[in-house]
Amino acid sequence: MLSKKMEEALNEQLNKELYSAYLYLSMSAHSTNIGLPGFANWFMVQYKEEMDHAMRIYNYINEQGGKVKLKVIEEPPSEFKDAMDMFQKTLKHEQFITKSIHDLMELAIEEKDHATQIFLQWFVTEQIEEEGNDNEIIAKLKLAGDRGNGLFMIDKELATRVYIPPAEEGA
Repeated sequence: MLSKKMEEALNEQLNKELYSAYLYLSMSAHSTNIGLPGFANWFMVQYKEEMDHAMRIYNYINEQGGKVKLKVIEEPPSEFKDAMDMFQKTLKHEQFITKSIHDLMELAIEEKDHATQIFLQWFVTEQIEEEGNDNEIIAKLKLAGDRGNGLFMIDKELATRVYIPPAEEGA
């Protein structure tokens, strides 16, 4: 059973995850518009993963007897300077999400909510991967610059990213 405080905090995180999906969908659209189909693919996969994260929280709130409260999703930016700008914004956003997950974990500890602590551990681990991926791509973009063959090669690499739906719980 979730405390009211934990339920409210998880609903806030649900909103943040939905915004994340919206942000990456916007970046995918922008990438398509500027002729970077590989970047568009990478951000589309990211969009789908963020929707999975949101649904994981949605389901957990319901399973724990809480009430999901959907909130307004802020409009994401739709214009970006270049590929580096998108990934710097992606990293900054993921760092924001990491802090938010850590704050949720602290609340779960404070509330002595062991089930939510276990649930949130998956997100803690996921955020390590998210930030690592962003940092790796930023490093490649720094080496390649934002024009020419290097950017083309990174675009080709990002085109190979595949969305893998999460395994069914307990399967």
